[in-house]
Parts: sequence; C-alpha cells; structure tokens
Amino acid sequence: MKLMVIILNRLDALESLLEGLSSVGIGGATIIESSGMAMTLSRLDSSVLSASIRSLFSGDEDNRTIFSVIRDDQLDTVRKVVYKTVGDLSKPNTGILFTLPLDFVEGTKKGRNSKPAIAAKDSPKDKDKAEKEKSDKPS
Repeated sequence: MKLMVIILNRLDALESLLEGLSSVGIGGATIIESSGMAMTLSRLDSSVLSASIRSLFSGDEDNRTIFSVIRDDQLDTVRKVVYKTVGDLSKPNTGILFTLPLDFVEGTKKGRNSKPAIAAKDSPKDKDKAEKEKSDKPS
C-alpha cells in the first residue's frame, strides 16, 4: 500500500482529475486547500520576496493537496490519469505527484482499493471473543 499525494496547482483540472481517478478505481481521497511557500510569503509581505517578484504572486489562486491510499499496482494507472488530466508535471505550475510506503492501513472500505489490513480471524474483536469463549468453557 502507498499514500499517494498530489499537489495540484492547476485548479481548473481538479474535477477532471477526481473523475479520472474515480473511473480507474480510486474510490476515496481527501482534498485540502493548500498554498506554497512563495504564495504564503507574498501574503505575509515578507522581506524575503522583492517587490518585483511579489507581484507575480498577487493572485488568490492556491492549490489543492489530494491524499489517497492506493495499492502498489495502482500507481502506473494513477500516473496516466494525472498526465492525461493535468499535463506533464515537469512543466511549471502543474503539480507534484509522489507516494510514500505505508506500513499499516486501517479504516479503508472493503473492496474499494485495498485489501483488509488484517484478516478477520485476527481482528482484535475476534480475539477478544475467542478469549471470552475459552474462559467460559468448563475445565
């Protein structure tokens, strides 16, 4: 399993991107409003940015950060959807895509895009039930 992160600068592509991800089986994602360091510094009127550079960041546009847990085998498909809807990420002001390996995942919907994190027979609830049944048996 992987945590897929897309930092999307092209807000006009957000709807198409989400629809594309959904169509290839990515059934869930969290989207948060975010902004880059240069944009934030320009809003803070930081002395780090000169007046001439600050004018480049005068718009209200920020970006969106999209998080989704995906299976390892879904990465190539996700990349194709991103390139089809957002464009070549090596070009400026498009976005960033990266993944991080996950050691543990719990709480994703069965059948959506992941296998259960633990087998049902090994779940904490089932272990408690088995222990109770064992202690209830007469010796």
